[in-house]
Amino acid sequence: ARRSLASPVVSGVLCPCGSPHGSAVESGSGGGGSAGSCGRSLCEASEQDLRLRALFQKLDVNRDGALCIHDLAVGLGRLGLHRTELDLRKIVKAGDKDLDGQLDFEEFVHYLQDHEKKLRLVFKSLDKKNDGRIDAQEIVQSLRDLGVKISEQQAEKILKSMDKNGTMTIDWNEWRDYHLLHPVENIPEIILYWKHSTIFDVGENLTVPDEFTVEERQTGMWWRHLVAGGGAGAVSRTCTAPLDRLKVLMQVHASRSNNMCIIGGFTQMIREGGPRSLWRGNGINVLKIAPESAIKFMAYEQIKRFIGTDQEMLRIHERLLAGSLAGAIAQSSIYPMEVLKTRMALRKTGQYSGMLDCAKNILAKEGMAAFYKGYIPNMLGIIPYAGIDLAVYETLKNTWLQRYAVNSADPGVFVLLACGTISSTCGQLASYPLALVRTRMQAQASVEGAPEVTMRGLFKHILKTEGAFGLYRGLAPNFMKVIPAVSISYVVYENLKMTLGVDSR
Repeated sequence: ARRSLASPVVSGVLCPCGSPHGSAVESGSGGGGSAGSCGRSLCEASEQDLRLRALFQKLDVNRDGALCIHDLAVGLGRLGLHRTELDLRKIVKAGDKDLDGQLDFEEFVHYLQDHEKKLRLVFKSLDKKNDGRIDAQEIVQSLRDLGVKISEQQAEKILKSMDKNGTMTIDWNEWRDYHLLHPVENIPEIILYWKHSTIFDVGENLTVPDEFTVEERQTGMWWRHLVAGGGAGAVSRTCTAPLDRLKVLMQVHASRSNNMCIIGGFTQMIREGGPRSLWRGNGINVLKIAPESAIKFMAYEQIKRFIGTDQEMLRIHERLLAGSLAGAIAQSSIYPMEVLKTRMALRKTGQYSGMLDCAKNILAKEGMAAFYKGYIPNMLGIIPYAGIDLAVYETLKNTWLQRYAVNSADPGVFVLLACGTISSTCGQLASYPLALVRTRMQAQASVEGAPEVTMRGLFKHILKTEGAFGLYRGLAPNFMKVIPAVSISYVVYENLKMTLGVDSR
């Protein structure tokens, strides 16, 4: 277990009393006007400055007036505070305003003050009873709200590592002293590292939106995450567009009498329209990312307010409800673009000159109702897709956090990719029959003189003529694109995050 930060040097930094019980100043007091827990006189700013300088000098091993990673490692080690190199890099990066790779005294002081504010936010999110103390039940409840299940015994182990007076509760001073020179962990880290919907794009934007930490909202980082996610989705969809078009063709045209295979399907597309035809329908598929993501995120935030929860994080069932409703609102808003995407993917060479020409033809020949063909199965597909995707992802996340999260909630690239791939695959498998019926309804409206089909009638027809297997036509190319889509969107997302100035994971 990590040693407590309650050494006399660190605990005495923010209060001159030097109390062994971590008599630190209350958050926001800036060192003046608050009494130490020992009951002695008020802290003076000049005395606090001396103590900060004393700590800085103890950490400044090479006496050059700045703290580098090596200084922190050796200096903190001498104080009995052992940190990983990754932790030390996070500390330097967080406080390094002039980007010279080290902290001068002003940057060091600013880091401690800023870090204390973040620690206060985490403490408040854990303190459910608002009594200024955290007990084992509150830790269990807070993590359960995130979908992370731990036993009360595990929570007590967490408490014991920070509890200095044996009360089995943690007050603000104990919490702050323990984490003062350590990156913020627990709830914000889980939210930060386990983003799912924003990072992975498999072509179906039906996932429940991600949560953002208080800090991400306050600093405006949330919109950078969304822009990075949108750009990643555009690249990912473009790279996997040939497989997506093949899936649409197999959903609409494949049958027992016309058994399309993957190689045969690609050959047929290239023979009919050349290599460029593999990307038919991709333009509008990329264009609809921005409005759909923006509408879904705004709707999700409004629904959260309507639910009326005062928690930073929604519970799992609340997230599913809010996410599904937000997805339905977003899909309703951009659904005509979904129909256009299907028509553009199915068009023959020379049939339409572009998206606008396609839209004009549909409007002139079939009327406005054609833009909402397949709307009902599409809406019904949101629940199984979003629900199973979220449930599987939360279960995998939960399992990893319980078994392997020792010092950090960061799962690493491969674990995150594996969890995203598995959950997306399960969600698609559950909702695939509805997606196939939706696509056929969107396509059948384009056939002149064809009878109007209903969702129920189409299900019956497919089961009667093709059996249950007919509801899964095109599943192979759909699954083939999941791993490359997840991988590409992740890599592009990470690179765009750096370009946009978002803190790296």
